[in-house]
Amino acid sequence: MHRLPRVALLLFCVAYVLPGFIGREPWKSADIRAFGYMAELARGTADWFAPQLMGLPPEVDALLPYWLGAWAMQLAPAWLASDFAARIPFGLLLTLTLFATWYGTYYLARSPEAQPVAFAFGGEALPPDYARAMADGGLLAFMACLGLAQLSHETTPALAQLCFTALTFYALAALPYRTRMAAMAAAMGLVGLALSGAPTIALLLGTGGAAIYWLDRTAQANTARFNLMWAGGIALLTVLAALLATWLDLWRWRIELPEASWTEWRSQGRLLLWFTWPAWPLALWTLWRWRHQLIRWRAPSRHLALPLWFVGVAVGATLTTTSADRSLLLALPALAALAAFALPTLQRSVTALIDWFTLLFFSGCALIIWVIWISMQTGVPAQPAANVARLAPGFEHSFSLIPFLIAIVATMAWLWLVRWRVGRHRAAIWKSLVLPAGGAALCWLLLMTLWLPLLDFARSYAPLVDSTVAVLRHPACVEVHDLNRGQIAAFEFHGNLVLRPADTQISCPWLIVGKDALTTLPDMVDLTTWSFHSTIRHPSDRYEDVVIYQRRTDIKIGTPTGITN
Repeated sequence: MHRLPRVALLLFCVAYVLPGFIGREPWKSADIRAFGYMAELARGTADWFAPQLMGLPPEVDALLPYWLGAWAMQLAPAWLASDFAARIPFGLLLTLTLFATWYGTYYLARSPEAQPVAFAFGGEALPPDYARAMADGGLLAFMACLGLAQLSHETTPALAQLCFTALTFYALAALPYRTRMAAMAAAMGLVGLALSGAPTIALLLGTGGAAIYWLDRTAQANTARFNLMWAGGIALLTVLAALLATWLDLWRWRIELPEASWTEWRSQGRLLLWFTWPAWPLALWTLWRWRHQLIRWRAPSRHLALPLWFVGVAVGATLTTTSADRSLLLALPALAALAAFALPTLQRSVTALIDWFTLLFFSGCALIIWVIWISMQTGVPAQPAANVARLAPGFEHSFSLIPFLIAIVATMAWLWLVRWRVGRHRAAIWKSLVLPAGGAALCWLLLMTLWLPLLDFARSYAPLVDSTVAVLRHPACVEVHDLNRGQIAAFEFHGNLVLRPADTQISCPWLIVGKDALTTLPDMVDLTTWSFHSTIRHPSDRYEDVVIYQRRTDIKIGTPTGITN
């Protein structure tokens, strides 16, 4: 039973974690919104227990994620960019998520009923070796999930919720083996979820975990006394997390049932299919092959019941909340663990199908990334560069040596990995997930190196802010009306502008208005004191355009009756 070499596994994790946290701008919309609240806390202009951005509360009633980013900015040296400083703790959260997923899968695989059947004359894998191989497969399945890449690299409460969910998952899996460490992880996970805007998720996960231990008769200690003790400890921590959320007034009703329409359910189905690929088909296969242990409700197998409960809670939140993708993100650690238990039972034809599909899919994606980058650099072929110019007008491409070299090394590593996979490695359980995880890491790294300037141009507010600042020329203050949270944070960060609400008594020379607020603007602002100046367009998103007004200094200037392009 061969385990994945530790150096290779660590390189996988490094190649997945670092791209996306280094060198990029804050992206719209959730990323820059969360950063705006962190910056307000770091400057001392907001209440730490009620963060606000120009009087607007955050859309996610979280505290801890904003605290972490603000503390990082306050502790960072002056020469370090504030947005990069805010990303450091979130990079650590993602790293902790990977560790928690690996160890959670490991301790579930150590369960007696998760072990393979012993051979008549011996020779089967030792339980620790088998569990390590399964944990390797679980971590690879986690990193291979298509929906993980972008959301796990944003400085948002969603990443904090993912980390604390993974910690809770690890704690409940490791409780019979590392009681003290698991208890600490459970406290961190449940309290962290409550402080990250998900107290209901913490309540459900803790209650379900306590119930599973209360019903479990297959734990290592195998006595009702230990089961009841662990169940009681989990329940106590859950109650404490719920009381903390109550004290800080973090409970919010967000249940919103989906519409009873084919379009809505089709959209939800598509999200479930692509977001969790390739873990979900393997997880379904696990449930089918282990179904006889799963249906024993009076004594459910912990290595199946525990991850299934985590997945069920996350999927339920996905179907009943507006932020479906960020809720589904919480299912990935447990879903990856379920996927790992399918690996010992896969037939060679199935593993070959997975390999060929993965090889074609990720190699094709990498080829497209390279072709478009070459087209932007050389103009050959011409059509990809023309498409980029049409979708992102004004973008000027440039060549950067270090990202190019990193992309070359990553591509060569992918080719070596493909060559290794076509060899015979029957003893490695995790071999079927090497290409999916490697392909996901490759494409994410190529995007964050070769395409990073283009993505920053298209997905950040920097081009919009630069065009606006070129008009305003850094005045003492700027009045704003009906800008969204992301735009407010972007003008303060990218433009270093001092923003004031338009309904205050402070008179500023310029007024920035959200494009969608033009019809209601006369009811909120006295337009007789302003003259229309221009409309600033976001190069790749027409819904982010803003309109600029200049305070009138000549009474002869007429009141604008319309907006021209």
